Amino acid sequence: MTPLVLLPGMMCDARLYGPQINALSGRVPIHLAPITARTRVEHLAADILDGAPPRFALAGLSMGGIVAMEVWRQAPERVARLALLDTNPRAELDEVKLQREPQIEKVRAGGLREVMRDELKPNYLADGPLRQEVLDLCMDMALDLGPGVFERQSRALQNRPDQQDTLKRVTCPTLILMGAEDRLCPRDRHERMHELVESSTLEIIDGAGHLPTLEQPDAVTAAFKTWLDL
Repeated sequence: MTPLVLLPGMMCDARLYGPQINALSGRVPIHLAPITARTRVEHLAADILDGAPPRFALAGLSMGGIVAMEVWRQAPERVARLALLDTNPRAELDEVKLQREPQIEKVRAGGLREVMRDELKPNYLADGPLRQEVLDLCMDMALDLGPGVFERQSRALQNRPDQQDTLKRVTCPTLILMGAEDRLCPRDRHERMHELVESSTLEIIDGAGHLPTLEQPDAVTAAFKTWLDL
């Protein structure tokens, strides 16, 4: 069975995929690759390739999806399947780059909890019975990772390359999935990726925002099983 490599989003760890890991770990070897140590997407991708199996299925959510596209760009022959969840193939807009600077300064001054609570987390999720539980988990993951990771990941996102030309060359089975109420990476980004990747399937998960792996875990797990041909 081809191993599955999972890439979490910004300020997230393996817990982002907890339901999928629990459901799939008996059927497929799973590796969680952190994306916390570098300030460039290209370097994060190279590190993942250094530690990954020779050939693998690759799934990334949000920033994890951005890094996943770069992994495929660097070593397409090693990626058997690709899943891009709630992500964006474009380079960061100048205005968004500027918005990150005051966030970084606040975090440097000890305000990681406040930045996550007031500026980031309110944009993540759809309304639903799991909303507060998922928000609390997001805060726990962010505080465990800490301010240094926040700054490094912010810099990597600011400087990320546009991957639209990369996606035109993808030929492996590809899942493009998003929460229907994702405000950070809206539907047009995913329709664009689906248009670029001829071998892709587009899945829109109702009742979810930016983190459908936690908001609607059963639906995402089912999509993963189809994508992995389990």
